[in-house]
Amino acid sequence: MGEFQLIGIFLFILFLLLGTGVWVGLALLGVAFVGMEMFTSRPVGDVMITTIWSASSSWTLTALPLFIWMGEILHRTRLSEDMFRGLSPWLGRLPGGLIHTNIVGCTVFAAVSGSSAATLTTVGKMSIPELRKRDYPEQLIIGTLTGAATLGLMIPPSLTLIVYGVTINESISKLFMAGILPGLVLASMFMGYVAIYSQVSKKFNPTPEPRMTFAEKVANSKFLIPVICLILVVIGSMYLGYATATEAAAFGVIGSLILAAGQRSLTWSTFTESLMGATRTSAMIALILAGAAFLSLSMGFTGLPRALAEWIAVLELSRFELLMVLMVFYIVIGCFLDGISSVVLTMAVVEPMIRAAGIDVIWFGIFIVVVVEMAQITPPIGFNLFVMQGMTRHEMNYIARAAIPMFLIMVVMVFVLIAFPDLAVWLPENMRAQPGG
Repeated sequence: MGEFQLIGIFLFILFLLLGTGVWVGLALLGVAFVGMEMFTSRPVGDVMITTIWSASSSWTLTALPLFIWMGEILHRTRLSEDMFRGLSPWLGRLPGGLIHTNIVGCTVFAAVSGSSAATLTTVGKMSIPELRKRDYPEQLIIGTLTGAATLGLMIPPSLTLIVYGVTINESISKLFMAGILPGLVLASMFMGYVAIYSQVSKKFNPTPEPRMTFAEKVANSKFLIPVICLILVVIGSMYLGYATATEAAAFGVIGSLILAAGQRSLTWSTFTESLMGATRTSAMIALILAGAAFLSLSMGFTGLPRALAEWIAVLELSRFELLMVLMVFYIVIGCFLDGISSVVLTMAVVEPMIRAAGIDVIWFGIFIVVVVEMAQITPPIGFNLFVMQGMTRHEMNYIARAAIPMFLIMVVMVFVLIAFPDLAVWLPENMRAQPGG
């Protein structure tokens, strides 16, 4: 049977299961089971049990629930309120004014959260009412917040990068380091757009901020000290080689608990809520990863990834052409699946292609995260659009239109990454990360 017929069968079974409401992880397991049973002579039960256990007992994977728990704890603190009070005096005088707090706030919170949805919810809860009070354009408020929240997928600790690293067996610490510079560049591009918009749009006429002395600005900056210390502990311990990603995540949990206790927002209720929230999210992702691991193995036994890689080689696509094909592919698939599912579902086929094309897997991790970020703000399944709709009660079409400029900036970011690959690979090549994770 040809590879395209196999792909057709796999996709038909997958979309049949997803369309009937089966969880993504179980749908992946189902496709893999059918593939093994129909197209190989392997003992499918034994292989499935072994693969699920191996995928679920990875030491590297322990970073995932810890970072999720850290984000859940911080989500229940006054962190966003304090960030706004600390950032607004410095950003209010820039072209674009306090809209920049959306972008800088998301960048800062992304560095301690790892989740796009948590970043959007936490920063949005504080910034949206404050910006509305000052008569900033609603569309700009919604668009910048929806777009900038996707930085939670790139700036470490990124859950998507952890999943990508586990899937292709690459160092999580190196991937985290690779995400720092591109994340900051993308945030700068968002801020540049806001500055230009504020100068050319007639709708931009907010209430000006009262002037503050330098001493008053410095005094307000004390509110940023806790979150900056937490970022330095988590990312600094990895960059300086004192901790693996998993150990840094443990430091982050301890630091966030101390931060919550210091703000008097750590009660038994918030502690248990954060723990249960992290457990639910971690269990969902672990099931998806287990299903994806079994699907990868099943595809490997059928010879599908090798056949596709050979077919791509016959086409003789240049690296740039291959990346353009993959970009379009991930944008399309991201319209129907969340980012983590998109990564784990496709890596079994895509990884041999990129390795055969000589594309650096660390660099490709950042490339794929930028493209997955786009999927977070594209209908019909753009997760950030749903979160924003729940917060603002706007129509989905309105939010999607507001996010279009951010989507286009991310497309530009893809070409910046291709033109300047050192943005993603310079830090990992010059870091002192602990081996293994």
